[in-house]
Amino acid sequence: MLADWTFGQLMWSMLVFFCWILWFWFLFTVFGDLFRRHDISGWAKFGWCVFVIFLPFLGVLVYLIARGGSMAERDIADAQAQQAAFDAYVRQTAGSGGGTADELAKLADLRDRGVITAAEFDQQKAALLA
Repeated sequence: MLADWTFGQLMWSMLVFFCWILWFWFLFTVFGDLFRRHDISGWAKFGWCVFVIFLPFLGVLVYLIARGGSMAERDIADAQAQQAAFDAYVRQTAGSGGGTADELAKLADLRDRGVITAAEFDQQKAALLA
């Protein structure tokens, strides 16, 4: 069966398959953007869904033209929010990050308040500087 196909038929089939995958990607992108939006009402979302379901090619095309710019803005805002959350998590997990000088200052404060003795301070200081 495959031997009966010409090169042109094979290329055409690959193009059709690629466009089919691209179509589903556009469809999922439009529905994903539609349901994560907070600036339109539920009725407007319902209207867009009906439009995309009953006139799929026209509905997706119109949505991408009418709302494509705001889709990009929402994607950028989401990426920035995720990056900020990740940065905050890393800062929280890594601690103060002051290094040896910060640790020595904390030890000196503990020694000055009498929480640790001078011998304990010297021992911890030697461990930090080693």
